Amino acid sequence: MRRSAFLAGLTLLLALPAACGGKSEQVSGQPLAGAAKLHLVRIASFSSPVYVTSPPGDASRVFVVEQAGRIMLVKNGRKLNTPFLDIRGDVQAGGERGLLSVAFPPDYSHSGRFYVYYTDKSGNIRLREFKRSSNPDRADLGSRRQVLFQDHSQFPNHNGGQLEFGPDGYLYVGLGDGGSAGDPSNHAQSLNTLLGKILRIDPRASGGRAYTIPASNPFARRRGARGEIYAYGLRNPWRFSFDRSTGDLAIADVGQDKFEEIDFARKGKAAGANYGWKSYEGFQRYSSQPLNGHAVRPVLVRPHSQGFCAIIGGYVVRDRSLGSLYGRYVYGDNCNPGIYSVKLRSGRASGGRTLRFRVQGLSSFGQDARGRIYLASLSGQLYRLAA
Repeated sequence: MRRSAFLAGLTLLLALPAACGGKSEQVSGQPLAGAAKLHLVRIASFSSPVYVTSPPGDASRVFVVEQAGRIMLVKNGRKLNTPFLDIRGDVQAGGERGLLSVAFPPDYSHSGRFYVYYTDKSGNIRLREFKRSSNPDRADLGSRRQVLFQDHSQFPNHNGGQLEFGPDGYLYVGLGDGGSAGDPSNHAQSLNTLLGKILRIDPRASGGRAYTIPASNPFARRRGARGEIYAYGLRNPWRFSFDRSTGDLAIADVGQDKFEEIDFARKGKAAGANYGWKSYEGFQRYSSQPLNGHAVRPVLVRPHSQGFCAIIGGYVVRDRSLGSLYGRYVYGDNCNPGIYSVKLRSGRASGGRTLRFRVQGLSSFGQDARGRIYLASLSGQLYRLAA
């Protein structure tokens, strides 16, 4: 099995291809015009931070997910010493495993519900609901409720890890293909497993069910298919995001041996999409595995020959203070310390540029309630992009 993408000595590892026929997007070494004033503001240090987010409408709090099983708070620019949530006793952390994401629903301000995605002590994936305590800076550990369980005990890699509420108010969940190399069980192309997919669910308990499947899901009424599936043919969609202005979806899918890719769909157009793995890696054929339908081509592919190994998806910038970066998608890589931006379009990304700063060991981007962009490094540093 190929060595995992995150480098030896670091706590988190992602893993590496995905696919279809065409040219890689070549990113110019020329800096983005007007970007000379852009810089990184150091916020605080954490233990292996892997995700950053804020609840809707909360301009004072930023939540930082630590891989070992804690969620820490930055409140009004200051890191709090007491964790918002500490479930280290439930989490198996190391390699690609750990507490990987948190998401706050649109009604968080009054419901207090939130959701976490982690690997348990047996290596399986759990999606759980918690509630905020009477102290808004602390979670209520006794409120835990299991929403979704996925067996992942066979291999330790390709755990996925992203949770994100979409513009429709439903929870989107990114799962990897189950691990090893080359998707040996062909999970990504199979519609009867959740592995290698992005799911779309209503995570609230209802009628004795832990969650419900929206009737509008593309496979909700298809016999032999899991109704939770929204998009498939993914290897390890470590980070994906919705454009807060348009609702468009960008998926950064970690590749195998040669290519990293970004997939893109206009609002609602990813429903039922097959992104090609393991028939394709980037634009190229990876295996003779037949496709389950038609493969949607990535809009951007970055080759490992350019130093890429595990793509880290970011956001379309909607912070107007960042000037010429506004409206552009930012992304990076765990091995290549460069930070890049492109214009996302249907069919192909364009206008690739390189920002002037670098981040070693990038693990995730983040976005707060005001649309400000953060970058987390496995070295422990959390930065905010500023002008």
